[in-house]
Amino acid sequence: MEHAAVEFSMWALFARATLTVKLVMVMLIVASFWSWAVIIQKHIMYRNARREAARFDRAFWSGEPLDQLFEELGPEPKGRSERVFAAGMVEWQRSHRQDGGLIANATSRIDRSMDVAIAKEADELQHGLPILATVGSTAPFVGLFGTVWGIMNAFIEIAAQQNTNLAVVAPGIAEALLATGLGLLAAIPAVIFYNKLSADSDRIVSGYEAFADEFATILSRQLDA
Repeated sequence: MEHAAVEFSMWALFARATLTVKLVMVMLIVASFWSWAVIIQKHIMYRNARREAARFDRAFWSGEPLDQLFEELGPEPKGRSERVFAAGMVEWQRSHRQDGGLIANATSRIDRSMDVAIAKEADELQHGLPILATVGSTAPFVGLFGTVWGIMNAFIEIAAQQNTNLAVVAPGIAEALLATGLGLLAAIPAVIFYNKLSADSDRIVSGYEAFADEFATILSRQLDA
C-alpha cells in the first residue's frame, strides 16, 4: 500500500509524465504563482489606495484653504487622490494672469488636466489585471492539451504492451488528468479575482472621478464669484 501511495503521489505522476506533459505542468504552475503574485500585489495596492483616498478626503473637506493644502502636498504628491487634486490646482494656478485675472476656458482646461491624471491612475491600478484574464481563459485549454497528449501516449503504451490491465492504464491516465487539474487550479482563482479586482479598480477610479467633479464645481463657483 505504501508503494502504491508513493507511485501515485503528485511528484511521482509528474516524474513519470512525458516531456511535453511536464512542460505543460510547469507552465501551469508558473502561471498559478504569477496569478497569485498579481492578486496579492493588487490587493495591497487597492487597500492602500482606499486608505489614502479616505485620508485625503478628510483633509480636503476639513475647511483648510485649497491653496494651503496644495502648498503642503506640493505639485507632485505621492497619493493618488492627491495627484488628481494637484493636477487641477497646477492648471488653476497656470490659468491666472499676472494681473490676477483668469485666462479664458480655465474650467475646461482644469477638467482635462484632472481627467488625464485620473486616466494615468486608472492605468496603473489596472496594470497586471490582463494577466489574470489571460490565465483564466487559457489555463484550462493548456491543461486539456496536456491531458490529451498524456492519454494519447497512454494508449500508445497500451498498444505496445498489448495489455489493457488497469494497472497499466491507470498511471498514464492519472498523469494526463493531473494536467487538467493544474489548469483548473490556475484558472479558477484567476477568473474569480480578476472579476473582483476589476470591480474594486472601477470603484476606486469612480471615486476619483466623483472627487474631480466636486473639485471642478468648487472652482467653478469661485470663478462665478
